[in-house]
Amino acid sequence: CSVETLPWSPEEVKIKMEGLSDVASFSTKLQNTLIQYHNIEEDKWRVAKKMKDVTVWRKPSEEFNGYLYKAQGVMDDIVSNVIDHIRPGPSRLFWDPLMTSLDILEHLEENCCVMRYTTAGQLLNIISPREFVDFSYTVGYEEGLLSCGVSLDWSETRPEFVRGYNHPCGWFCVPLKDSPSQSLLTGYIQTDLRGMIPQSAVDTAMASTLTNFYGDLRKALRKA
Repeated sequence: CSVETLPWSPEEVKIKMEGLSDVASFSTKLQNTLIQYHNIEEDKWRVAKKMKDVTVWRKPSEEFNGYLYKAQGVMDDIVSNVIDHIRPGPSRLFWDPLMTSLDILEHLEENCCVMRYTTAGQLLNIISPREFVDFSYTVGYEEGLLSCGVSLDWSETRPEFVRGYNHPCGWFCVPLKDSPSQSLLTGYIQTDLRGMIPQSAVDTAMASTLTNFYGDLRKALRKA
């Protein structure tokens, strides 16, 4: 089964803080978009990187001239702890080496916020530091949680960063049926890094970034 969603129009994502008036409908559309990705048939995906405890797939994005990535692996912790480490908050900076700063610009309705964060350079700085301004939303999904987001067009820029853009992305986390103390974490990421970067460098960076994300998150959960 699949959830029908309309394409994201420029008008929907050209939102300043004062224009984010209908948070409920914006959140619902974002949630439905992620559920649609979650229901894409397996044969549509191509393996981009496979390790013993995480697999990354990709397919052409329908949002931009790049790829939609899917990552999946089992985490040795309960759903709430996993999502608390992923969604916006101070704990993310403690364990995610790619993220160099994170500020909550505005708390909206419950479990909704606008955040600005920056990322470190990658591939010997072939990809320079990036800045993103995202709408973030966390909601229940089946027996677990979905934490999802999408970038907003934000007028304020900082010259030391290239402004990247996250098309609808998110993390589904559900308990394993036979082992509820473990969770299956599935992520969907489609990031337009923008700037003058060879596409091959972007593809290499995205697959490695996602596998490293799982490794770093596992270490953080063991320490928690």
